[in-house]
Amino acid sequence: MPSPLFAERPSQQSPERGRVDALISQARRLRGEVDAVRRVAPADADDPRARWQRALCDLAVHQLDDLGAHLGQLREGVPEPGSGDGASGPAARDGRPRGEGATGSLLTRVGSGEWNLLTDEVGWSDELYRIIGRAPSAGPMSLDELPSLVFAEDQPLLSRLVTDCLVDGKPIDGEFRVVRADGRVRTLHMTGEPVLDGEGRTASMWAVFRDVSELRRSERAVRETRESLRDRERAGHRLAAELREAVLPAWRGPLGPAGDAGAGGSAMQAAGHHVPSAGGGPLGGDWYDVLALPDGGTLLAVGDLAGHGVSATASTATLLGALRGLAVAGIGPGALLGHLNALLEAAAQPALGTALCCRYDPASRTLTWAQAGHPAPLLFRDGTGRVLDRPEGVPLGATASGTAYEQAEARLLPGDLLVLRTDGPARGVGGPGAGTAGTERLLALAPELSRAGDVRECVRLAARTAGADGGCVVAARVGGPS
Repeated sequence: MPSPLFAERPSQQSPERGRVDALISQARRLRGEVDAVRRVAPADADDPRARWQRALCDLAVHQLDDLGAHLGQLREGVPEPGSGDGASGPAARDGRPRGEGATGSLLTRVGSGEWNLLTDEVGWSDELYRIIGRAPSAGPMSLDELPSLVFAEDQPLLSRLVTDCLVDGKPIDGEFRVVRADGRVRTLHMTGEPVLDGEGRTASMWAVFRDVSELRRSERAVRETRESLRDRERAGHRLAAELREAVLPAWRGPLGPAGDAGAGGSAMQAAGHHVPSAGGGPLGGDWYDVLALPDGGTLLAVGDLAGHGVSATASTATLLGALRGLAVAGIGPGALLGHLNALLEAAAQPALGTALCCRYDPASRTLTWAQAGHPAPLLFRDGTGRVLDRPEGVPLGATASGTAYEQAEARLLPGDLLVLRTDGPARGVGGPGAGTAGTERLLALAPELSRAGDVRECVRLAARTAGADGGCVVAARVGGPS
Protein backbone atom coordinates (compact mmCIF):
# COMPACT_ATOMS: atom_id res chain seq x y z
CA MET A 1 0.00 0.00 0.00
CA PRO A 2 1.22 3.50 -0.59
CA SER A 3 3.06 5.33 2.17
CA PRO A 4 1.36 8.34 3.80
CA LEU A 5 3.92 10.30 1.83
CA PHE A 6 1.62 9.85 -1.16
CA ALA A 7 -1.68 10.38 0.64
CA GLU A 8 -4.13 13.07 -0.36
CA ARG A 9 -2.46 16.25 0.87
CA PRO A 10 -2.33 19.83 -0.39
CA SER A 11 0.37 20.17 -3.01
CA GLN A 12 3.34 22.28 -2.03
CA GLN A 13 5.51 24.36 -4.30
CA SER A 14 9.03 22.94 -4.61
CA PRO A 15 11.87 25.28 -3.71
CA GLU A 16 13.30 27.30 -6.57
CA ARG A 17 15.53 24.88 -8.47
CA GLY A 18 18.33 27.38 -9.11
CA ARG A 19 18.72 28.15 -5.43
CA VAL A 20 18.85 24.46 -4.53
CA ASP A 21 21.44 23.87 -7.27
CA ALA A 22 23.55 26.65 -5.76
CA LEU A 23 23.33 25.01 -2.33
CA ILE A 24 24.33 21.65 -3.83
CA SER A 25 27.37 23.28 -5.45
CA GLN A 26 28.35 24.88 -2.16
CA ALA A 27 27.98 21.58 -0.30
CA ARG A 28 30.14 19.77 -2.89
CA ARG A 29 32.81 22.48 -2.76
CA LEU A 30 32.88 22.43 1.02
CA ARG A 31 33.01 18.66 0.99
CA GLY A 32 36.05 18.78 -1.28
CA GLU A 33 37.79 21.27 0.99
CA VAL A 34 37.11 19.19 4.10
CA ASP A 35 38.28 16.06 2.29
CA ALA A 36 41.52 17.86 1.40
CA VAL A 37 42.03 18.65 5.07
CA ARG A 38 41.31 15.02 5.93
CA ARG A 39 43.91 13.76 3.46
CA VAL A 40 46.68 15.86 5.02
CA ALA A 41 45.58 15.20 8.62
CA PRO A 42 48.13 13.21 10.67
CA ALA A 43 47.57 9.47 10.39
CA ASP A 44 49.61 8.41 13.44
CA ALA A 45 47.51 5.71 15.11
CA ASP A 46 49.45 6.15 18.37
CA ASP A 47 48.74 9.87 18.65
CA PRO A 48 45.37 10.60 20.35
CA ARG A 49 45.29 14.13 18.92
CA ALA A 50 45.84 12.82 15.38
CA ARG A 51 43.10 10.19 15.83
CA TRP A 52 40.69 12.83 17.13
CA GLN A 53 41.40 15.15 14.20
CA ARG A 54 40.94 12.30 11.73
CA ALA A 55 37.66 11.21 13.34
CA LEU A 56 36.29 14.76 13.18
CA CYS A 57 37.25 15.05 9.50
CA ASP A 58 35.58 11.71 8.71
CA LEU A 59 32.42 12.78 10.51
CA ALA A 60 32.33 16.12 8.67
CA VAL A 61 32.81 14.44 5.28
CA HIS A 62 30.03 11.93 5.98
CA GLN A 63 27.63 14.66 7.04
CA LEU A 64 28.42 16.79 4.00
CA ASP A 65 27.82 13.74 1.78
CA ASP A 66 24.38 13.41 3.26
CA LEU A 67 23.67 17.11 3.03
CA GLY A 68 24.40 16.95 -0.71
CA ALA A 69 22.18 13.90 -1.15
CA HIS A 70 19.31 15.47 0.76
CA LEU A 71 19.56 18.65 -1.31
CA GLY A 72 19.52 16.49 -4.44
CA GLN A 73 16.30 14.85 -3.29
CA LEU A 74 14.86 18.28 -2.47
CA ARG A 75 15.67 19.45 -5.98
CA GLU A 76 13.95 16.45 -7.58
CA GLY A 77 10.82 16.84 -5.47
CA VAL A 78 8.51 14.18 -4.07
CA PRO A 79 8.89 10.89 -6.00
CA GLU A 80 5.93 9.50 -7.88
CA PRO A 81 3.95 6.69 -6.25
CA GLY A 82 5.40 3.32 -7.07
CA SER A 83 8.81 4.71 -7.97
CA GLY A 84 10.31 3.00 -4.92
CA ASP A 85 13.92 3.63 -4.07
CA GLY A 86 15.44 2.39 -7.29
CA ALA A 87 18.67 3.45 -8.90
CA SER A 88 16.86 6.00 -11.03
CA GLY A 89 16.22 8.19 -7.99
CA PRO A 90 17.90 11.49 -7.37
CA ALA A 91 20.65 10.01 -5.23
CA ALA A 92 21.75 7.88 -8.16
CA ARG A 93 21.68 10.87 -10.50
CA ASP A 94 23.83 12.75 -8.00
CA GLY A 95 26.41 9.97 -8.15
CA ARG A 96 25.74 8.62 -4.66
CA PRO A 97 26.16 4.85 -4.10
CA ARG A 98 23.01 2.81 -3.91
CA GLY A 99 22.02 -0.57 -2.47
CA GLU A 100 24.58 -2.48 -0.48
CA GLY A 101 27.32 -0.13 -1.65
CA ALA A 102 25.65 2.68 0.27
CA THR A 103 26.13 1.16 3.71
CA GLY A 104 29.02 3.50 4.36
CA SER A 105 26.88 6.64 4.09
CA LEU A 106 25.17 8.15 7.09
CA LEU A 107 21.60 9.24 6.51
CA THR A 108 20.80 8.49 2.88
CA ARG A 109 19.82 4.90 3.60
CA VAL A 110 16.22 5.73 4.46
CA GLY A 111 13.35 3.30 4.18
CA SER A 112 9.71 3.39 5.20
CA GLY A 113 6.99 0.98 6.24
CA GLU A 114 3.29 1.03 7.03
CA TRP A 115 1.21 -1.37 9.09
CA ASN A 116 -2.59 -1.36 8.57
CA LEU A 117 -4.30 -2.48 11.75
CA LEU A 118 -7.67 -2.99 10.06
CA THR A 119 -6.58 -5.21 7.16
CA ASP A 120 -3.26 -6.53 8.59
CA GLU A 121 -1.59 -5.35 5.40
CA VAL A 122 2.08 -4.37 5.66
CA GLY A 123 4.03 -2.36 3.10
CA TRP A 124 7.78 -1.81 3.02
CA SER A 125 9.83 0.34 0.68
CA ASP A 126 12.62 -1.32 -1.29
CA GLU A 127 15.24 0.49 0.75
CA LEU A 128 13.84 -0.82 4.04
CA TYR A 129 14.41 -4.37 2.78
CA ARG A 130 18.03 -3.45 2.00
CA ILE A 131 18.53 -1.78 5.38
CA ILE A 132 17.18 -4.81 7.27
CA GLY A 133 18.97 -7.24 4.97
CA ARG A 134 15.79 -9.08 4.11
CA ALA A 135 14.93 -10.39 0.66
CA PRO A 136 11.80 -8.77 -0.83
CA SER A 137 10.56 -12.25 -1.73
CA ALA A 138 10.28 -13.01 2.00
CA GLY A 139 7.79 -10.19 2.34
CA PRO A 140 7.53 -7.49 5.01
CA MET A 141 7.43 -8.29 8.70
CA SER A 142 4.51 -7.62 11.00
CA LEU A 143 4.88 -5.52 14.14
CA ASP A 144 4.90 -8.76 16.15
CA GLU A 145 7.76 -10.16 14.07
CA LEU A 146 9.89 -7.02 13.94
CA PRO A 147 11.38 -7.38 17.47
CA SER A 148 12.98 -10.69 16.45
CA LEU A 149 15.59 -8.67 14.50
CA VAL A 150 16.35 -6.36 17.39
CA PHE A 151 19.00 -6.76 20.08
CA ALA A 152 17.50 -8.25 23.23
CA GLU A 153 18.55 -5.18 25.22
CA ASP A 154 16.71 -2.90 22.76
CA GLN A 155 13.51 -4.92 22.40
CA PRO A 156 11.74 -3.25 25.37
CA LEU A 157 12.42 0.15 23.80
CA LEU A 158 10.91 -0.88 20.45
CA SER A 159 7.87 -2.41 22.17
CA ARG A 160 7.30 0.75 24.17
CA LEU A 161 7.62 2.98 21.10
CA VAL A 162 5.09 0.92 19.13
CA THR A 163 2.65 0.57 22.04
CA ASP A 164 2.72 4.29 22.82
CA CYS A 165 2.03 5.01 19.17
CA LEU A 166 -0.82 2.55 18.71
CA VAL A 167 -2.52 3.00 22.09
CA ASP A 168 -1.81 6.61 23.05
CA GLY A 169 -1.25 8.11 19.61
CA LYS A 170 2.25 9.30 20.49
CA PRO A 171 4.81 9.88 17.71
CA ILE A 172 7.72 7.46 17.44
CA ASP A 173 11.29 8.66 17.84
CA GLY A 174 13.97 6.25 18.99
CA GLU A 175 17.00 4.17 18.06
CA PHE A 176 17.75 0.49 18.34
CA ARG A 177 20.17 -2.07 16.94
CA VAL A 178 19.24 -4.85 14.56
CA VAL A 179 21.13 -7.93 13.38
CA ARG A 180 20.87 -8.51 9.65
CA ALA A 181 20.70 -11.94 8.06
CA ASP A 182 24.38 -11.58 7.07
CA GLY A 183 25.33 -11.04 10.72
CA ARG A 184 26.08 -7.33 10.43
CA VAL A 185 24.78 -5.09 13.20
CA ARG A 186 23.15 -1.82 12.16
CA THR A 187 21.79 1.05 14.25
CA LEU A 188 18.42 2.32 13.05
CA HIS A 189 16.69 5.56 13.93
CA MET A 190 12.93 5.11 13.75
CA THR A 191 10.40 7.95 13.49
CA GLY A 192 6.70 7.64 12.78
CA GLU A 193 3.16 8.36 13.85
CA PRO A 194 -0.30 6.78 13.85
CA VAL A 195 -2.81 7.29 11.04
CA LEU A 196 -6.32 7.85 12.43
CA ASP A 197 -9.62 6.91 10.87
CA GLY A 198 -12.65 9.17 10.65
CA GLU A 199 -13.62 8.37 14.24
CA GLY A 200 -10.18 9.26 15.63
CA ARG A 201 -9.08 5.68 16.17
CA THR A 202 -5.72 4.32 15.09
CA ALA A 203 -6.14 2.68 11.70
CA SER A 204 -2.51 2.21 10.77
CA MET A 205 0.99 3.15 11.71
CA TRP A 206 3.76 4.35 9.42
CA ALA A 207 7.43 4.78 10.21
CA VAL A 208 10.64 5.91 8.58
CA PHE A 209 13.85 4.00 9.31
CA ARG A 210 17.24 5.61 8.88
CA ASP A 211 20.45 3.62 9.02
CA VAL A 212 22.62 5.80 11.26
CA SER A 213 25.28 3.16 11.97
CA GLU A 214 28.17 5.06 10.41
CA LEU A 215 27.03 8.33 11.93
CA ARG A 216 27.00 6.84 15.41
CA ARG A 217 30.32 5.10 14.75
CA SER A 218 31.90 8.39 13.69
CA GLU A 219 30.44 10.20 16.68
CA ARG A 220 31.72 7.45 18.96
CA ALA A 221 35.19 7.71 17.41
CA VAL A 222 35.20 11.46 18.05
CA ARG A 223 34.15 10.95 21.68
CA GLU A 224 36.69 8.20 22.30
CA THR A 225 39.59 10.06 20.72
CA ARG A 226 38.61 13.23 22.57
CA GLU A 227 38.59 11.33 25.87
CA SER A 228 41.91 9.73 24.99
CA LEU A 229 43.33 13.16 24.26
CA ARG A 230 42.00 14.50 27.56
CA ASP A 231 43.47 11.52 29.41
CA ARG A 232 46.80 12.20 27.77
CA GLU A 233 46.66 15.88 28.68
CA ARG A 234 45.77 15.03 32.29
CA ALA A 235 48.63 12.53 32.42
CA GLY A 236 50.95 15.15 30.95
CA HIS A 237 49.81 17.66 33.54
CA ARG A 238 50.44 15.18 36.36
CA LEU A 239 53.87 14.34 34.96
CA ALA A 240 54.74 18.03 34.61
CA ALA A 241 53.57 18.68 38.19
CA GLU A 242 55.64 15.78 39.55
CA LEU A 243 58.70 16.83 37.56
CA ARG A 244 58.29 20.46 38.63
CA GLU A 245 57.95 19.47 42.27
CA ALA A 246 61.15 17.45 41.96
CA VAL A 247 63.22 20.25 40.41
CA LEU A 248 61.33 23.28 41.74
CA PRO A 249 59.80 22.78 45.19
CA ALA A 250 57.12 25.15 46.40
CA TRP A 251 59.56 26.61 48.94
CA ARG A 252 63.30 26.97 49.31
CA GLY A 253 64.86 28.41 52.44
CA PRO A 254 65.17 30.33 54.49
CA LEU A 255 68.94 30.13 54.04
CA GLY A 256 71.31 31.99 56.32
CA PRO A 257 70.83 33.41 59.82
CA ALA A 258 67.33 33.30 61.28
CA GLY A 259 65.65 36.12 63.18
CA ASP A 260 68.11 38.68 64.51
CA ALA A 261 71.13 36.40 64.46
CA GLY A 262 72.70 38.40 61.69
CA ALA A 263 71.54 41.85 62.77
CA GLY A 264 74.13 44.46 62.03
CA GLY A 265 76.16 41.91 60.08
CA SER A 266 76.59 41.10 56.42
CA ALA A 267 75.14 37.59 56.20
CA MET A 268 72.11 37.17 53.98
CA GLN A 269 68.89 35.39 54.81
CA ALA A 270 66.97 34.27 51.68
CA ALA A 271 63.87 32.28 50.72
CA GLY A 272 61.94 31.56 47.54
CA HIS A 273 58.41 30.41 46.72
CA HIS A 274 56.59 29.19 43.62
CA VAL A 275 53.00 30.49 43.55
CA PRO A 276 50.72 28.15 41.53
CA SER A 277 48.18 29.58 39.10
CA ALA A 278 44.80 30.37 40.60
CA GLY A 279 42.79 28.29 38.13
CA GLY A 280 44.99 25.21 38.20
CA GLY A 281 45.82 25.72 34.51
CA PRO A 282 48.79 24.30 32.59
CA LEU A 283 52.10 24.58 34.40
CA GLY A 284 54.23 27.35 32.94
CA GLY A 285 57.98 27.78 32.76
CA ASP A 286 58.51 30.20 35.64
CA TRP A 287 61.31 29.23 38.03
CA TYR A 288 63.46 30.46 40.90
CA ASP A 289 66.53 29.42 42.86
CA VAL A 290 68.12 30.29 46.20
CA LEU A 291 71.51 28.69 46.81
CA ALA A 292 74.28 29.04 49.38
CA LEU A 293 77.60 29.08 47.46
CA PRO A 294 80.86 27.42 48.54
CA ASP A 295 82.62 30.79 48.98
CA GLY A 296 80.01 31.98 51.47
CA GLY A 297 78.05 33.99 48.97
CA THR A 298 74.41 33.57 48.01
CA LEU A 299 72.82 32.97 44.59
CA LEU A 300 69.41 34.52 43.95
CA ALA A 301 67.71 33.88 40.62
CA VAL A 302 64.28 33.95 38.99
CA GLY A 303 63.17 33.51 35.40
CA ASP A 304 60.48 32.48 33.00
CA LEU A 305 60.59 30.17 29.99
CA ALA A 306 57.93 30.39 27.29
CA GLY A 307 55.61 27.40 27.03
CA HIS A 308 53.61 25.10 29.28
CA GLY A 309 53.48 21.50 30.33
CA VAL A 310 56.12 18.78 30.29
CA SER A 311 58.37 20.41 27.68
CA ALA A 312 58.56 23.70 29.60
CA THR A 313 59.20 21.84 32.87
CA ALA A 314 61.92 19.72 31.28
CA SER A 315 63.59 22.85 29.88
CA THR A 316 63.36 24.44 33.32
CA ALA A 317 65.07 21.43 34.89
CA THR A 318 67.90 21.64 32.36
CA LEU A 319 68.31 25.37 32.89
CA LEU A 320 68.31 25.11 36.70
CA GLY A 321 70.94 22.38 36.61
CA ALA A 322 73.19 24.50 34.43
CA LEU A 323 72.54 27.60 36.56
CA ARG A 324 73.61 25.87 39.75
CA GLY A 325 76.67 24.28 38.21
CA LEU A 326 77.90 27.56 36.76
CA ALA A 327 77.22 29.47 39.98
CA VAL A 328 79.08 26.91 42.13
CA ALA A 329 81.99 27.12 39.68
CA GLY A 330 82.24 30.84 40.46
CA ILE A 331 80.91 32.18 37.16
CA GLY A 332 79.61 35.75 37.55
CA PRO A 333 75.97 36.66 36.72
CA GLY A 334 76.70 38.28 33.33
CA ALA A 335 78.82 35.42 32.00
CA LEU A 336 76.42 32.92 33.55
CA LEU A 337 73.49 34.32 31.54
CA GLY A 338 75.63 34.15 28.40
CA HIS A 339 76.13 30.44 28.98
CA LEU A 340 72.41 29.90 29.60
CA ASN A 341 71.64 31.73 26.36
CA ALA A 342 73.98 29.40 24.47
CA LEU A 343 72.40 26.39 26.20
CA LEU A 344 68.88 27.35 25.08
CA GLU A 345 70.07 28.08 21.57
CA ALA A 346 71.68 24.64 21.27
CA ALA A 347 68.70 22.78 22.77
CA ALA A 348 66.77 20.29 20.63
CA GLN A 349 63.70 22.48 21.16
CA PRO A 350 64.94 26.08 21.36
CA ALA A 351 63.06 28.20 23.87
CA LEU A 352 62.69 31.88 24.67
CA GLY A 353 62.87 33.08 28.23
CA THR A 354 63.82 35.76 30.70
CA ALA A 355 66.11 35.55 33.72
CA LEU A 356 67.47 37.60 36.60
CA CYS A 357 70.64 36.37 38.30
CA CYS A 358 72.14 37.90 41.46
CA ARG A 359 75.24 37.01 43.43
CA TYR A 360 75.74 38.43 46.89
CA ASP A 361 79.22 38.71 48.48
CA PRO A 362 78.93 39.00 52.29
CA ALA A 363 82.53 40.18 52.70
CA SER A 364 81.86 43.42 50.83
CA ARG A 365 78.04 43.40 51.10
CA THR A 366 77.99 43.79 47.32
CA LEU A 367 75.20 42.53 45.09
CA THR A 368 76.33 41.78 41.53
CA TRP A 369 73.55 41.08 39.11
CA ALA A 370 72.56 40.77 35.46
CA GLN A 371 69.29 40.31 33.65
CA ALA A 372 68.05 38.79 30.38
CA GLY A 373 64.88 40.70 29.49
CA HIS A 374 63.64 40.46 33.07
CA PRO A 375 62.35 43.05 35.58
CA ALA A 376 65.01 44.39 37.91
CA PRO A 377 65.19 43.56 41.64
CA LEU A 378 63.36 45.76 44.12
CA LEU A 379 65.38 47.17 46.99
CA PHE A 380 63.59 48.09 50.24
CA ARG A 381 65.41 50.27 52.74
CA ASP A 382 64.16 52.27 55.72
CA GLY A 383 60.50 51.58 54.93
CA THR A 384 60.60 52.58 51.26
CA GLY A 385 61.28 50.68 48.06
CA ARG A 386 62.72 51.36 44.65
CA VAL A 387 63.64 49.55 41.44
CA LEU A 388 67.37 49.08 40.84
CA ASP A 389 68.77 50.53 37.63
CA ARG A 390 68.81 47.76 35.09
CA PRO A 391 71.87 46.84 32.99
CA GLU A 392 71.47 45.80 29.35
CA GLY A 393 70.45 42.25 28.58
CA VAL A 394 68.32 40.57 25.90
CA PRO A 395 66.01 37.60 26.59
CA LEU A 396 67.53 34.14 26.63
CA GLY A 397 67.28 32.36 23.29
CA ALA A 398 66.59 35.58 21.39
CA THR A 399 70.12 36.02 20.00
CA ALA A 400 73.03 33.87 18.92
CA SER A 401 75.46 32.52 21.49
CA GLY A 402 78.29 34.88 22.40
CA THR A 403 75.94 37.70 23.39
CA ALA A 404 77.34 39.71 26.30
CA TYR A 405 75.19 40.50 29.33
CA GLU A 406 76.12 43.58 31.32
CA GLN A 407 76.49 43.42 35.09
CA ALA A 408 75.49 45.96 37.70
CA GLU A 409 76.53 46.29 41.33
CA ALA A 410 74.77 47.62 44.40
CA ARG A 411 76.20 48.08 47.88
CA LEU A 412 73.77 46.79 50.47
CA LEU A 413 73.32 47.81 54.09
CA PRO A 414 72.26 45.76 57.10
CA GLY A 415 68.48 45.41 57.07
CA ASP A 416 68.18 45.91 53.29
CA LEU A 417 65.59 43.68 51.65
CA LEU A 418 65.69 42.47 48.04
CA VAL A 419 62.63 41.11 46.22
CA LEU A 420 62.89 39.26 42.91
CA ARG A 421 59.82 38.03 41.05
CA THR A 422 58.59 36.66 37.78
CA ASP A 423 55.95 38.59 35.87
CA GLY A 424 54.64 36.15 33.24
CA PRO A 425 56.42 34.81 30.13
CA ALA A 426 58.53 37.53 28.50
CA ARG A 427 56.62 40.36 30.20
CA GLY A 428 58.75 43.33 30.97
CA VAL A 429 60.98 42.63 27.94
CA GLY A 430 62.42 45.90 26.73
CA GLY A 431 61.38 47.85 29.83
CA PRO A 432 63.02 48.48 33.16
CA GLY A 433 60.30 46.71 35.12
CA ALA A 434 59.18 49.87 36.90
CA GLY A 435 55.77 51.37 36.51
CA THR A 436 53.94 48.08 35.99
CA ALA A 437 50.93 47.37 38.18
CA GLY A 438 52.70 44.43 39.83
CA THR A 439 55.76 46.52 40.65
CA GLU A 440 53.67 49.34 42.09
CA ARG A 441 51.76 46.89 44.29
CA LEU A 442 55.04 45.46 45.59
CA LEU A 443 56.51 48.88 46.32
CA ALA A 444 53.35 49.79 48.23
CA LEU A 445 54.09 46.90 50.60
CA ALA A 446 57.27 48.60 51.89
CA PRO A 447 55.90 49.41 55.37
CA GLU A 448 54.63 45.86 55.88
CA LEU A 449 57.83 44.32 54.56
CA SER A 450 59.90 46.42 56.95
CA ARG A 451 57.94 44.98 59.89
CA ALA A 452 58.16 41.32 58.70
CA GLY A 453 59.89 39.00 61.13
CA ASP A 454 61.82 36.95 58.54
CA VAL A 455 62.22 36.58 54.78
CA ARG A 456 59.68 33.80 54.58
CA GLU A 457 57.07 36.24 55.84
CA CYS A 458 58.35 38.76 53.28
CA VAL A 459 57.86 36.17 50.54
CA ARG A 460 54.29 35.56 51.67
CA LEU A 461 53.54 39.27 51.58
CA ALA A 462 55.05 39.69 48.13
CA ALA A 463 53.23 36.60 46.82
CA ARG A 464 49.92 38.37 47.42
CA THR A 465 50.67 40.55 44.39
CA ALA A 466 51.02 37.54 42.05
CA GLY A 467 48.36 37.46 39.35
CA ALA A 468 46.05 34.61 38.40
CA ASP A 469 48.87 32.98 36.42
CA GLY A 470 51.00 32.61 39.54
CA GLY A 471 54.74 33.04 39.45
CA CYS A 472 57.84 32.95 41.63
CA VAL A 473 59.02 35.27 44.41
CA VAL A 474 62.44 35.44 46.10
CA ALA A 475 63.18 37.63 49.09
CA ALA A 476 66.61 38.20 50.69
CA ARG A 477 67.58 40.36 53.66
CA VAL A 478 71.04 41.45 54.76
CA GLY A 479 71.65 40.83 58.45
CA GLY A 480 68.54 41.14 60.63
CA PRO A 481 65.46 43.27 60.30
CA SER A 482 66.04 47.01 60.01
